[in-house]
Amino acid sequence: MPATPFKHLFTPLKVGGVTIKNRIMSTGHDTTLPKDGTPNDALVAYQKARAEGGCGLIVLQVAGVHESARYTSHILMATTDACIPGYRRIAEVCHAAGATVFGQLFHPGREIMESQDGSLPVAWAPSAVPNERFHVMPRPLTQSMIDEIVTGYGAAAERLKRAGIDGVEIVASHGYLPSQFLNPRVNRRTDRYGGPFENRMRFLRETIAAIRDRVGPDFVVGLRISGDDLDHDGQTAAEALEALMALDREGGLDYYNVIAGSSATLAGAVHIVPPMIIEAGYVAPFAAAVKAKVSKPVFVTGRINQPQIAEQILAQGQADICGMTRAQICDPAMARKAEAGKLDDIRACIGCNQACIGHFHAGYPISCIQHPETGRELLFAEPRPKAAHRRRILIAGGGPGGMKAAAVAAERGHDVTLHEATERLGGQALLAQALPGRAEFGGIVTNLAREMELAGVKVVKRSKVDRALVERERPDVVVVATGARPYQPEIEGAETAHLVTAWQVLKGEANVGASVAIADWRCDWIGLGLAEKLARDGCRVRLLVDGLHAGQRLPFYVRDSWNGILNKLGVEVTPYARLYGVDGTTAYFQHATSAEPILLEGVDTVVTALGHERVAELEAELEGWTGEMHVIGDCATPRTAEEAVLEGLKVGTAV
Repeated sequence: MPATPFKHLFTPLKVGGVTIKNRIMSTGHDTTLPKDGTPNDALVAYQKARAEGGCGLIVLQVAGVHESARYTSHILMATTDACIPGYRRIAEVCHAAGATVFGQLFHPGREIMESQDGSLPVAWAPSAVPNERFHVMPRPLTQSMIDEIVTGYGAAAERLKRAGIDGVEIVASHGYLPSQFLNPRVNRRTDRYGGPFENRMRFLRETIAAIRDRVGPDFVVGLRISGDDLDHDGQTAAEALEALMALDREGGLDYYNVIAGSSATLAGAVHIVPPMIIEAGYVAPFAAAVKAKVSKPVFVTGRINQPQIAEQILAQGQADICGMTRAQICDPAMARKAEAGKLDDIRACIGCNQACIGHFHAGYPISCIQHPETGRELLFAEPRPKAAHRRRILIAGGGPGGMKAAAVAAERGHDVTLHEATERLGGQALLAQALPGRAEFGGIVTNLAREMELAGVKVVKRSKVDRALVERERPDVVVVATGARPYQPEIEGAETAHLVTAWQVLKGEANVGASVAIADWRCDWIGLGLAEKLARDGCRVRLLVDGLHAGQRLPFYVRDSWNGILNKLGVEVTPYARLYGVDGTTAYFQHATSAEPILLEGVDTVVTALGHERVAELEAELEGWTGEMHVIGDCATPRTAEEAVLEGLKVGTAV
């Protein structure tokens, strides 16, 4: 075995009849890549990249076991033999790279999050108890439907076994159907499936028995369960542990995969894909409690984004395998780099949730703002093909877009020089990391800077690019990535009041008063982050958003957790509010739909987060220049780091 600083992480583990080569797992997670309910070329390529990157165990995304399990329009379905060829292809490419592959078996119960055709489907659950998050009122399961679903689990498992998949995992986590039967606050049945603990266990026991009957005793069967739903009516840690201990005594399962959270409520759902404000490795203590009570291996997942964290969990005996899903969305080769001891080369996940789960909720294929190649494996091959001819490329701007363009172009063999006008690389990411709980966002700068270093990019700081510099350097290609500045429209009465921009506050350039109104046109992290920062500084904060709610444009779990923080801090939030004008200590807003005035009195400072405008001077200066020019990121038009890095990838690939 190669030398590695991770004594435990790269030790093989026997689970049932298979041996997993290391303790790194990519957990089951939706990718939105499948189009017709079966594994396709894009999903095969996606999982192949993680397998070739050194992942030991790949657990595939959920597969419905019954027609009523279609909780999204892009779910995999294992209800017919049509799924077998696609699963077989995934198994073959992953096995060729040395990875073990399990498939998830799934029924959401009442957790139906979207329609197939615009009309709402019938959601089935143990009892007619609604969920909070999707506002679904389910229909109680009949005995015949229970029998069909249980049979469906067994048939789906057999299909995956026939496809060459190494094992299956029953999804009883996050308040999905098996969990709904276990939870006495959701399961209010009075028949043999409800009431006492033994009755509430019946559905899960029948499911395990149906699977074993179809796949035999040697095929791996595991269970994923939330250690704590972390919501007001969810399954508790004590209840989950009681169920696991009972199942372990019966011996039908080969492992237990523990996580946290529930799909049923806004509070619980945050933990499905916990954002960066959640502590790394926070589910490990529950995994340790399970491991102390059961005889089979215990897997754990929950913000384990660095191999050092996984190694510590394993070394302390808290779990046997660590789920590192977003770590491998961000860097598919994370495992291989860790095993080789190349820790500085790992592109660490920053927990922003923007292009992974954020894309899923928007209905788009999975990706990563730092590594937009993810989910686009069929478009952007890695390792990158070398350029046919070496060219001299000048990058103007050291924000995320410029850095990505520079790294990709240099990796392909070009002579690349990046000029940054200030003393630091990073652009607006440096401001983003200054928001409360957002320090980890600065990792995008560290990671992209390392990519440039490895690719051989020359970086010149405190160097503002103008036409004279371009003509002096005579590059073949100029990439303009000069970013944006705060948009400052004319505001009536501005000369009479204390108006400052969000950037001035974050840079420490503004003396903010005790009573603050934040005019938030962007409806994203800036308004929420400023509100939290100023509230923690002791200010009275009123956040007025020109949208439906604070954080409207954010990934759901980031938005929901942040709104909870603002509520605790006493921030007053007003939606549908556009800034109209100011007059001394009075701020005037207008309701976005009724046009009625919203007056705020006693305002010492108005902080504006009204969007950005592109820094376009260099593009204008280079008008008529005979070389090749590309404009990317915010200086094309202001958006987010995701678009900047993606455009950097595209330009670096194209030049």
